[in-house]
Amino acid sequence: MTVAIAATMEFAQDELVEVRRGALLHDIGKMGVPDAILHKPGPLDVAEWDLMREHPGYANRMLEPIGYLGRALDIPYCHHERWDGSGYPRGLKGEQIPLSARIFAVVDVWDALSNDRPYRPAWSKAQVREKLLEESGQHFDPRVVTAFFRELDGQGTQGEPLR
Repeated sequence: MTVAIAATMEFAQDELVEVRRGALLHDIGKMGVPDAILHKPGPLDVAEWDLMREHPGYANRMLEPIGYLGRALDIPYCHHERWDGSGYPRGLKGEQIPLSARIFAVVDVWDALSNDRPYRPAWSKAQVREKLLEESGQHFDPRVVTAFFRELDGQGTQGEPLR
């Protein structure tokens, strides 16, 4: 889905390869987070959240030495940054956040909320849509949210709707 949206936003073909790699590797840093936190059935406490917020940095440190992945690092390292600057790990704001990471952030939240998790059941598609629209301009780049829904509703340039 991230690649399809990036294509509609006119990424070059070679950039789409990097977007795909970044999306596939987005949570590799969670290898550094204890399983007890990753699989906890209830809410995380403050200390557990502090550890969880380390995963983008872990990903960056693990992948940075792999030369050919250099251009794919934006998603694993920056997918928890927020449009309003309140994200992590670096507190990037607006267009300081790489576009591929801004696209992936919307897709990641759509996926997370649309599927069951150990700590809560899946939300309805309508609830998720409402949440993404509500967070547009705060958590998410409004231009990306618009492109996401165009693609999701089958109005993007890639053809078939993504459902």
